[in-house]
Amino acid sequence: MCGRFMFQPEISQEMTQIYRLAQQGGYQPKVGEIFPTDQTALIVAGQRQVQVVAMKWGFPGFKPGQTLVNARAETVQTKPMFAAAFASQRCVYPTTGFFEWNNHKEKFWFNYGQESEPLYIAGCYANFDGVDQSILLTTEPNPQVAAIHDRMPLILAKNQINRWIYQEDFARNFLQAAMPPLTSQSWKK
Repeated sequence: MCGRFMFQPEISQEMTQIYRLAQQGGYQPKVGEIFPTDQTALIVAGQRQVQVVAMKWGFPGFKPGQTLVNARAETVQTKPMFAAAFASQRCVYPTTGFFEWNNHKEKFWFNYGQESEPLYIAGCYANFDGVDQSILLTTEPNPQVAAIHDRMPLILAKNQINRWIYQEDFARNFLQAAMPPLTSQSWKK
């Protein structure tokens, strides 16, 4: 499961541009550590190309006040809560790393290397009572994450973003993709 991630526009030109595009569209995505229900930057389908928006992270749960923040890649196509969103409204979370906790409640940050860099997470979104809300996808962990947790986000390479958003066949096949190697570090901040 992925219950938090980072969005740091200042770490690269790529992330700065994503943040600026959201602001130019009239959105104010949260920066820093992103929690469930926060307004987060998302890459979605536009008229001719992808666009950046901000959207609440989490679908309404089955109980009052409950929020679902992850959908399993293995069942996203068959679960009624997620199937339509996956089929027609896929999105990408631009992040600068994500967090997982071990059984001792120790927090670990994951990214490609020891420094923050762009890391993209696959997701989808739907409209609930007139408000678009997003959910990210999780999958079986790679060896680095498996040492800490039994799930991890479904990570896309930058060159896979458009295919994830616009090509349903690619998206369906990518649900079984092996995840890239990552590094982790204990997070004490």
